[in-house]
Amino acid sequence: MVLETLLAERILLLDGAMGTMIQRARLAEEDYRGERFRSWQRELRGNNDLLSLTQPGLIHDIHRQYLQAGADILETNTFNSTSIALADYGMEALARELNRAAARLARQAVGEWQAKAPGQPRFVAGVLGPTNKTASISPDVNDPGFRAVTFDQLVAAYSEAAEGLLDGGVDLLLVETVFDTLNAKAALMAIANTF
Repeated sequence: MVLETLLAERILLLDGAMGTMIQRARLAEEDYRGERFRSWQRELRGNNDLLSLTQPGLIHDIHRQYLQAGADILETNTFNSTSIALADYGMEALARELNRAAARLARQAVGEWQAKAPGQPRFVAGVLGPTNKTASISPDVNDPGFRAVTFDQLVAAYSEAAEGLLDGGVDLLLVETVFDTLNAKAALMAIANTF
């Protein structure tokens, strides 16, 4: 209710681009892998969401910087944390864990901020991104009717992600940067089903 009250009073600021901030760190493959994924069979560089597990200090620091800059709402580092998107790295089984861990990092940063400035409530938005497969568009120009993913698969993947985000303590869920409206509909259905 505090969020709704604040929105009625003023414009709230959302943080900025997580990916851009991560790129500034110029991380190498071994940074993405950390100790836990040192022997992973696929390249992991570019899997920014994995950094919530392997480089939590970096992600926490990015959240802290956005809070210092005046953000009212932090987005979780979960843009690609669905089992569908994580399949590119062979990490689909980590979807729920990544969402939960990313939510906890953002929640921790907000908690630390509010301890210093209790009169300035801050919030965590759990991000549900677009996935790398679309339900409306064929990835094969020679077979326009082909789909690489079904609506039900998308709903299941988004549901798992949303549950992990809620387990981690987000205040709201944010469906973002989804260019396929059927994917967005699947995300919204997953949220409705989760609640």
